[in-house]
Amino acid sequence: MKQRPAGIDLAALSKLAPELAETFVSLASDIALVVDADGVIHKVALGGGPPLAPGSDDWVGRPWADTVTGETRAKVEELLREAGLSGISRRREVNHTSPGGVEIPISYAAVRLGVDGPVLAVGRDLRAITGIQQQFVEAQQEIEREYWKHRQAESRYRVLFQVATDAVLVVNAESLRIVDANNAASSLFDIALDRLIGMDTMSTIERASRPAVGELLATARSSGMGGEIRARFAGRRASARISATPFRSADGMLLLLRVRAVDSGVDAADANSTLVRLVACTPDAVVVTDTSGRIQMANPAFIELAQFADENQARNRPLAELIGAELGELIALARSRGIAAGRTMALRGLRGRTVALDVSAALLTDDDQECIGLTMRAREGAAAPGEPRRQAGAELAAAIEALTGKLGEVAMPELLARVAEQAEHFFVHAALELADRDRQAAARMLGLSTEQLEKRLRNEAEPSGKNGAAGGTASS
Repeated sequence: MKQRPAGIDLAALSKLAPELAETFVSLASDIALVVDADGVIHKVALGGGPPLAPGSDDWVGRPWADTVTGETRAKVEELLREAGLSGISRRREVNHTSPGGVEIPISYAAVRLGVDGPVLAVGRDLRAITGIQQQFVEAQQEIEREYWKHRQAESRYRVLFQVATDAVLVVNAESLRIVDANNAASSLFDIALDRLIGMDTMSTIERASRPAVGELLATARSSGMGGEIRARFAGRRASARISATPFRSADGMLLLLRVRAVDSGVDAADANSTLVRLVACTPDAVVVTDTSGRIQMANPAFIELAQFADENQARNRPLAELIGAELGELIALARSRGIAAGRTMALRGLRGRTVALDVSAALLTDDDQECIGLTMRAREGAAAPGEPRRQAGAELAAAIEALTGKLGEVAMPELLARVAEQAEHFFVHAALELADRDRQAAARMLGLSTEQLEKRLRNEAEPSGKNGAAGGTASS
């Protein structure tokens, strides 16, 4: 026996189900279905707007559940079950299929017209709402992407800035004496580097901050975990952030302290903006690599120095390709000692320009991740762009002047041959500099073939007293 539904008996309306369907769609819905007791559709009524679903007329005679996607078929069965038990169902969202493969979301409520009468299912088209929801989700995702892109850029600049400016101290974990430090630490404490090494770390800390710093160092030593606090240094008003990270070396347990001054009066947004400008404008090249020496991030000064197009071209490239195998020794020293003081190295850019640099390295730790921060400064006395030509030009003039003093001692043809030799050397190297060491471009400037230029350079490299081109001409 069928359970008689509670509430008003709508059996009298069962014969009017098709008319009711048309009435509902004209007043307050987009679609109405008349479904028999077996779940088969007998009538499809559509609103006056654009066609809801191409081919919906073909639903007549088919089970309602067969017109929806497999994922929402159970919802159709629930609509029919609830209407059968209580006379009316809760509203549920189902997705109809269409010939083009597009799913059409419809929100249905169902009512049974009498115990033995048909079910009238009235639906609202959710495509507009779904589109708005999708736009909202996409906008939210874009905001999140931009947020994380900004956070990553901010973090990147902060790391680069800290590599370039942070004071770094390597401290013996037992005695707490400073065993090594960088130039930034010397500047921060206003103590000469040779005097700073060997000092008790606690003697540089203001008395009121010593207990907290002592606890930081003791915790790092005993737990093997890093930490960070704010403290004040002796004789200084500004506070500083001190991070302590333990690491082992051949000399035992050491603590790597990174110190950076904190100005509490600077707004965080202003500080980040200032940070970006400082990293972008600093003349020192700053690079962060992984422990194998592959570039992870770099500032504009390094990108220009190494002659990369942008940072993306530099990322994941071995820095040793530009500096050489001695970079590995510097990184190994930084990993074992915490920092490696400045060493003179030659960096060769992608287009052949070679620059002498003072390179320093420091160990960076982030939880279990290790990386190496390197700062590179042009060696004092290194020529600026254009300076080699001016210097070579002065040398050429001096050479001609010296040869003039040989008049009367050396015959004219030999004097001219020597002048030609000096001039050729000058013009060849000036062209190479102008062409950023591109030999094909330099050869075109000189009116030579690349093979002729190569031959002259080989002759210069030979340990004979001459360059092999005395009396040669630019067109030979």
